[in-house]
Amino acid sequence: MNGFNMKQVNLLFFSCLILLFSCAEKKEGESSQNIQKDSVISVPVEKRDSFMGIDIEGREVQHGRIPNNQTLGGLLSDYGLTARQIHDMELKSRPIFNVRKIKAGNPYHIIQSADSIHKTDYFVYEVNMTEYVVYDLTDTISVSRFEKDLVLKDRVVSGEIETSLWNSVVGQGVPFELALELSNIYAWNIDFFGLQKGDKYIVQYVEVLCDSNFVRIDTVKCAKFTHCGTDFYAIPFTQKGRRDYYDYDGASLRKAFLKAPLSYSRISSHFSHSRFHPVLKYYRPHHGVDYAAPTGTPVMTIGDGRVVFKGWTKGGGNTVKIQHNSVYTTVYMHLSKFGKISQGSMVKQGEVIGYVGSTGISTGPHLDFRVYENGTPVNPLKVKSPPVEPVDSLLMPQFMMERDSMLKKLVLVE
Repeated sequence: MNGFNMKQVNLLFFSCLILLFSCAEKKEGESSQNIQKDSVISVPVEKRDSFMGIDIEGREVQHGRIPNNQTLGGLLSDYGLTARQIHDMELKSRPIFNVRKIKAGNPYHIIQSADSIHKTDYFVYEVNMTEYVVYDLTDTISVSRFEKDLVLKDRVVSGEIETSLWNSVVGQGVPFELALELSNIYAWNIDFFGLQKGDKYIVQYVEVLCDSNFVRIDTVKCAKFTHCGTDFYAIPFTQKGRRDYYDYDGASLRKAFLKAPLSYSRISSHFSHSRFHPVLKYYRPHHGVDYAAPTGTPVMTIGDGRVVFKGWTKGGGNTVKIQHNSVYTTVYMHLSKFGKISQGSMVKQGEVIGYVGSTGISTGPHLDFRVYENGTPVNPLKVKSPPVEPVDSLLMPQFMMERDSMLKKLVLVE
């Protein structure tokens, strides 16, 4: 030992350290190569210790999507589960999720032991964007259903109409649901079949996100729609326990009647006292408005009322007739099928009463919509509907304060 001086000892020590780290780096490099090779189907557990709330230390996660025409049994048998285990899973799952309703394309995850046995410990099925079901196979089989965390995000979007509201919204990469929300809010004031090129809109809304993916629109905070040079404001306000939308001066945007009984279509034939019938080949009155739309498009009643007729007519095919009050009655014709209504039942404004079709004397799928005033047919596009209750005068100061606060945010964006 006396033959070694301190320099020799230090040199020997550092040589051992270099050799040790070299071996470690080589092993780590080999491990990284394996990870990259298997990353298509497997996530090694060394990188994290939990997945969707499940402890995956010492386990690996495989991801996939349900193939077409695949059953739960057929899927899980490929991962080493016995027929008995799969049967027990189906039984335990019944109160929580019907395994027969698994959908092709939905994501699933298999969590297995990271050893050579690859025992399946968990099966996770994503029911939709926000919900998933966990099958715990570690001991006694148990099944649980969970919801993912949701995030609310404020957004302000503005646009100009070139062809339609739908195209304008979607063309900006904004979810089409915003177009639906705006059409519902302004349904009593703006005829979206009659939008003009150059019409503008700006809207502040809250969207719901899950894993950074859009889920739905939570609420529209405020909006301004400029149609034919006129500004239409939509200001939300709650009175008498009901949240509704009002214009700049506090008048309700809701009216007794909707502007149209369906969404996103075009008018293929207008109200006329003498129109050449495309099937009968002669001139006759057409006391309605034809809305061309795909078969199955939902048809809504434009106002509250009673179903006084639901059935078949020779010319109109499947037809629904609704009496709204002592003055107005509306008729909906050529339906492919009826909604969940019955003759004599009461319906609420916006309730689906049927679906667009081509029954009766018809050349293609459309809705023949008619309005009768005191028994006389009138042009549906010219019916003036009275507004409902405005903001209470005692609440106007609060309404104006909230309105001005909301609109400031829109002005900053314009």
